Amino acid sequence: MQFKHPEILYALFLLLIPIIVHLFQLRRFKKESFTNVAFLKEVKQNSRKSSQIKKWLILCSRLLLLTTLVLAFAQPFISKYNSFKSEKETVIYIDNSFSLQAKGSQGELLKRAVQDLVGNIPEEENISVITNNNLFKNTEIKTIKNDLLQLDYSSNQLSLESVFLKSKTLFSNKKHTLKNVVLISDFQQNHTNFNPEIDSLTHINLVRLQPINNNNVSIDSAYISESTPANIQLKVILKNSGRTIENLPVSLFNGENLIAKTTVNINQVAETNFSLPTNEIINGKITIDDVNLRFDNSLFFNISNKPKVKVLTVNGNNDSYLKRIYTDNEFNLVSTSLPNLNYNIIDQQHLVILNELDNIPNALVSALNHFTTQGGFIIIIPSENINTPSYNLILSHYNSRLGGLLSSEKRVTTINYSHPLYKNGVFEKQVSNFQYPKVNSFYEVATNNFSAALSFEDGKPFLYQNKNAFVFTSALNKNNTNFKNWNVIVPTFYNIGKQSFKPPELYYTIGKDNAFEVETQLQQDDILSLVNNGISVIPRQKYFNNKVAINTSETPNIANIYNVQNKNETIKSVSYNYDRSESNLVYQDLSNLENVTISNSIVDVFNTLKSDAKVNALWKWFVIFALVMLIVEMLILKYFK
Repeated sequence: MQFKHPEILYALFLLLIPIIVHLFQLRRFKKESFTNVAFLKEVKQNSRKSSQIKKWLILCSRLLLLTTLVLAFAQPFISKYNSFKSEKETVIYIDNSFSLQAKGSQGELLKRAVQDLVGNIPEEENISVITNNNLFKNTEIKTIKNDLLQLDYSSNQLSLESVFLKSKTLFSNKKHTLKNVVLISDFQQNHTNFNPEIDSLTHINLVRLQPINNNNVSIDSAYISESTPANIQLKVILKNSGRTIENLPVSLFNGENLIAKTTVNINQVAETNFSLPTNEIINGKITIDDVNLRFDNSLFFNISNKPKVKVLTVNGNNDSYLKRIYTDNEFNLVSTSLPNLNYNIIDQQHLVILNELDNIPNALVSALNHFTTQGGFIIIIPSENINTPSYNLILSHYNSRLGGLLSSEKRVTTINYSHPLYKNGVFEKQVSNFQYPKVNSFYEVATNNFSAALSFEDGKPFLYQNKNAFVFTSALNKNNTNFKNWNVIVPTFYNIGKQSFKPPELYYTIGKDNAFEVETQLQQDDILSLVNNGISVIPRQKYFNNKVAINTSETPNIANIYNVQNKNETIKSVSYNYDRSESNLVYQDLSNLENVTISNSIVDVFNTLKSDAKVNALWKWFVIFALVMLIVEMLILKYFK
C-alpha cells in the first residue's frame, strides 16, 4: 500500500492524547467502609470490573476512529508498480512484412492487428510506433490513426534484435520510468534468436499473430536452362508450404499479352518450362493464382539482346587460345600487335589484355591507367624477356612490382574457391588433388592489398587481382607452362571478361545489393533514373567513358519492370522482385525465450498494461471504517452497562 500524501501520517502521534486522557480516567476507586454483607461486596466488585472494560473498549474504538481518519486523509492506494511516482513509456512494433498477408480468423493478420491497436490504446496516451519502413515517435494514437489504418506491406523485414535496439533509442533517459515494449508479429522462422537484456522497469510483450492455415504456393525463381539459335528454354521453380495442389495454372505474359499458359501438380517443389524465341525482347511476368500470400504470386523478368563484351588483345605472342575463349556470340574481340595498336580504341573497350609484351611504352601505360580509372579491366601476362621498369611503371598504379625472373620449375597447386572468378558455380566441389600445371620460370612479385586467385605450392601468387587489374606472374606460352591444357583456364579468362562488363541479369531481388552496367554516353549533369508507372527512382550510379555502373539495394521497393531512362530516352529495362524468404509459413518457437511475456491477443496485452498501471484508491474504505468505529463507540456508550 502506498500513500499520495504520506506526510499526513505524522498526525498519528495525536493518538497519544486519548491514551493519556483515558489513563487518567482509569484511576483507583476510593474505598468506603460498609456493612460486611456478602451481596454488597459482589456488587462492588462487578461494577468496578465492568467499568474498566467499557473504558478500554471506548479507548480502542476512538483510537481506531482517529487512525482511519488520518489514513483516509493520506489517501492510500495500491498498484503493481510505483505508478504514482513513475511515468510510463510505450513503444509498439507492428510487423508489416508480406507474411502478414496471411488470413487469420478475422481477416488479414496485419489489418486486424491495426484495428485492435487503434481500438485499445487510450487516445491521450503518448506512444511510439515502429514499422518495417516507418517510425512514429512520441505521438498519440488519434494523430497517427489514419496512417496506421492505411499501413501497407513492406518488402523490408526487421529482426527482433534490431527492433529492440531501436526501441531503446526511443525511450527517454528519465529514471524510474516504466518502459513497455510491445512486439506484434507472426514471428517467422527466419527471425534470429532473440534474447534481450532488460532491467526491472522494462517489460517486453510479444503478441503472436497466427494464421488459420499455413498453405502457400510461391513462384520461387526462374532461369534460362537452355539456349539455341532458335529458342530459349525458361525454367520456372515453384514451391509449396501446404497441402498438395493439382492443376495449378501458371501464366506467362510479355507486357500485357498472355503468350503461354500451363498447369502443374505441386507437393513441395515443382518445375515447368516455357519456350521463348531467341533474339526477341521479352518484358516478362509469370503469375499463379493463390489466395494466401499475394506478394509471391508474380515474378518479373527481362530477356533482351545483351551487348557483347568488348575485348582488346595487344599481342607479343600467339593469342589463339584467347580467340577460342572469347567467342563471337558473347564477346567482340579485337586482336592487334603493339606496333599496329590504335590508341583511340582503348577507351571503347571493356577489357584489355597485354599478351606477353616485352616492353610497355609510356604512352600505353598512360592510356591504360586512364582506362582502368574509367572502369575498364586489364589482364597483364608478362613475357620471359620483359623490360622490368616498363612493367613496374604500370604495376605501380596497382601497388605492385615485379622482381627478377626465376628459372626453376614450380607447380600451381592452390585455387582460391572464394574468389569471385570461381565462387559462382564454376566447380561442383572443391578438389585438393588434381593434375597440377607447372611453370618453368616465373617472376617474383611484391604487392599490397592483392587477392590471389591461383597460387604456387609455396603460397606465392600465380594469378592475382588488384583493383581492376589481373596479373599473371609467369608467361603462358607452351614452352614455359602447360597451363593452357588445364581446364581452369577457360573459366578464368571467361569470368574476367564477364566481370569487365555486367549487363542486367534476368531479374534482381529487392533488399539485396544489386549492380549492373549499361552502355550509354551521357552529357554533363545527366543522370539515369529507374521509371515505372509514375514511379521514378534515382539509383546510385557512376559514369565512365562508355558505360554507367548502377547500384541498388532497398530501392526501388515495389516489384515490377523498370525502364532505365536518360530524361525521356529508354536505354534498358530491368526487373525487380520481392525476396521469397517469407513465402515459407514456418514459425519460430517462442517458448524458450526469456524475459518476455507472450500472448496471442493484442486486446489482452493492452488490458494487462492498463491494469498493471492502474491506481486503486483506498481512502473511501478508510472513511467508511471510521464511520463504523464512530457507530461502535456510540453503541458502547449507550448499551454497555
